[in-house]
Amino acid sequence: MGTGLSGLPPWRQRVLSWDARAVLLEHRIADPRWTARELRIAVLSDLHVGAPWVPLGELERIAVGIAGLRPDLIVVAGDFLISRWLPARRAAAADIVAALSPLAAPLGVFAVLGNHDWRDCDLARATGRKRNAVREALEASPIRLLENRAERLDHGGAFWLVGLDSQKPTHHRNDRAGRHDPDSAFADVPEGAAAILLAHEPDYFARQDPRAFLQISGHTHGGQANLLGWRPLTPSAHGGRYAWGHIREGGRHLVVSGGVGYSGLPLRLFQPPEITLVSLTGQG
Repeated sequence: MGTGLSGLPPWRQRVLSWDARAVLLEHRIADPRWTARELRIAVLSDLHVGAPWVPLGELERIAVGIAGLRPDLIVVAGDFLISRWLPARRAAAADIVAALSPLAAPLGVFAVLGNHDWRDCDLARATGRKRNAVREALEASPIRLLENRAERLDHGGAFWLVGLDSQKPTHHRNDRAGRHDPDSAFADVPEGAAAILLAHEPDYFARQDPRAFLQISGHTHGGQANLLGWRPLTPSAHGGRYAWGHIREGGRHLVVSGGVGYSGLPLRLFQPPEITLVSLTGQG
């Protein structure tokens, strides 16, 4: 047994562990706005925990694998909960967060909430979204929730990690505003400071907000089906434009992780579960 490389430029892919079915994809980004030391960010997204599709044991193995990569920073890009419409033994939010306890990094572990963390949270539905079981589980853990707020971090130079709440917390068409509040999220970020935005849904990137030069997202599952680059099931108002991978627009960067779980159907076609590693450097 062992790991192997499959050489798919411009990213690197290898098997993360033999038991978990996730692969590791690495994106290397060089940008002159980054003046700190090289930063390695491990991205875990779209957990959608529920047996047999993503059982708690598999999530814990993935967490151990991520910690073994020794990243500088770990981010969880939302959707801890599985859809209530997908046949599965749903896991409690507290148990999901407990399974992530192996995650550790020098700069910390941070998270945002995804749309399913609101749509499929029984506590949120029962309280008119005044409470949320995932939020409460995270607040009782070492993982720091970025709910429309930012934190200053230092890695041989200061930068800001900014988190948005979900842009699509319900199915209702009249709930277009979402729970994200960019102005509150960036309120403490000095003008011109290096900022990385963590937003579950990638569609915010289309707003061309100049306050973050890099956005990290999930939500799409890479379309969950990749038909020679055509991803017809991508849940985005922009079709496949922000479906997966490293996208560059207007001098800014977007990395969309394919995530580990399932939505709609427990099926992935040529789009395996994925852990994403972002390596960020200044211009070489």
